[in-house]
Amino acid sequence: MIESRCGINCSKCEYKASSGCKGCVNIDKPFWGENCPVKSCCESKKRLHCGKCEMFPCDLLKSFAYDKEQGDNGMRIEQCRKWTNEYQ
Repeated sequence: MIESRCGINCSKCEYKASSGCKGCVNIDKPFWGENCPVKSCCESKKRLHCGKCEMFPCDLLKSFAYDKEQGDNGMRIEQCRKWTNEYQ
C-alpha cells in the first residue's frame, strides 16, 4: 500500500498515531503545519508518488532523503522504486 508521496513508510512513523496523520496521500496538509515541497510537487504533476515521475529521483527528493537530521539515507527512494515495480 502506498502511504506517502516521497516513499516514507508512514506505518513506521512515531508521530502517525499521536498526530492522527493518515499519510500524505490521504491528507491535504502535513500534520506539522507546513506545506511539504515534495508532496506539493508530486501532486502538481498528478503523480501518486515520486517513483512515478520522469525526474525520479530528483534533487528535491534526494535533499530530503539524505538530510543529516531527518533523512533516511535514501530508504524512501528505494521504497518509491519498490512501489513503482509493485503497482504498475
